Amino acid sequence: MSGKKLFIDFAYSLGAVFFALLLGGVLIHLSGYDVREAYLSFFDGAFGNVYNLANTLMMTIPLIFTGLAVAVGFQAGLFNVGGEGQLYLGALASALAALFVRGLPPVLHIALALAAGALAGGLWALVPGYLKARTGAHEVITTIMFNYVGILLVAFLVKEYFKEPGRADQTSMIPASARIPELIPDSRLTWALFLGMLAILAVDYLLKNTSLGYEIQAVGQNLPAAEYAGIDARARMTVSMLLSGMIAGLAGSTMVLGVLHRFINNFSPGYGYTGIAVAVLARNKPWGILPAALLFGALQSGGMSMQLFARIPMDLMTLVQGLVILLVAAPALLEILAASRRRPKEVTPDGRDPDGHLQHQ
Repeated sequence: MSGKKLFIDFAYSLGAVFFALLLGGVLIHLSGYDVREAYLSFFDGAFGNVYNLANTLMMTIPLIFTGLAVAVGFQAGLFNVGGEGQLYLGALASALAALFVRGLPPVLHIALALAAGALAGGLWALVPGYLKARTGAHEVITTIMFNYVGILLVAFLVKEYFKEPGRADQTSMIPASARIPELIPDSRLTWALFLGMLAILAVDYLLKNTSLGYEIQAVGQNLPAAEYAGIDARARMTVSMLLSGMIAGLAGSTMVLGVLHRFINNFSPGYGYTGIAVAVLARNKPWGILPAALLFGALQSGGMSMQLFARIPMDLMTLVQGLVILLVAAPALLEILAASRRRPKEVTPDGRDPDGHLQHQ
């Protein structure tokens, strides 16, 4: 992407955010609430002081991983909507690795737990990837199904085998040696923020500087041409889904190791699904994930402040957030629609397209 195109996209996104907030202000006013109080509460809740900013960044961390996971899948032309299930598997695997492997130095203990989470998420995504590559099973359907299976499987395992005594379905607290340290004391913002940035850097390097990254993108951009060039498209699809699932698994790992310090059933408010919107806003570009995830983190933390202090109803707050998403994502959606219209239709030997219409020669 050229510098000019990048600047235009950034300027549009920034303008779209302000326009969406303006429309949201109109709706808040028409609903009988104080617009000034509402937005002051929003910005104070998201950025008002060090601890509010830390809370925003804490909410941003899992969205970096889930958004990046979706973007990696898109590079191979795959739509991985299974991030929610993958992050649950990753979260439980990290918790169990932290609980059952003891006596390691903190750095190794954290690394082991993170690796377990990435492996669990990757293996859970590998099955839909393999099915897509070998049988053509649509990854949207299979990953959605795997979301339900994964979440329910994890809930069963915790309740039946790993539950701490008590009413809540959760594991025991992980040892201190496996906890990701906080950046700011008592803020819940941890060094996982830099782990997310490192993941972005690694994916960006993979796509721009390795043959594997080139082949994954070639498969996503033009499958027949990639196969004609000798690329094993099925293998690259499978690898892309594996990488996507590993990154999504890390979203759950960082929550368990950095914020919750145990696995708790139903801890995610939908990080995996929100990651889809993050990837769309970022145009599936690795470095676009960071500002897109930060925007969603601010919407969540600022929205809670609006609801608590300005008494804005949850439905109205969600509507304002939806306006921001819709207007910022509009160019990406239009590009997808335009690309689908430009894509040439396959023509049968008798000169008809898949809809049965006779094509002129």
